[in-house]
Amino acid sequence: MKRRKAGGSSANPQSAPLVRASISFPPDLYESLEGIASQKKVSVAWVVRDASERYVAAGSAEAPLARKRTKG
Repeated sequence: MKRRKAGGSSANPQSAPLVRASISFPPDLYESLEGIASQKKVSVAWVVRDASERYVAAGSAEAPLARKRTKG
């Protein structure tokens, strides 16, 4: 797997470099993420990173790998 490091200057020069990822979301999920970000006054990227960290910290036994989608 090839990883690209995010470019540009960092707000915290002592922090580890970040890896940039491109992720696609269903429109309804993205709208929910935007709402959460707006309430918390942070970026959608921050919300996704925070959720990802919580998911990993919870361990795979407690976090489902995928949710079932229904066509409609």
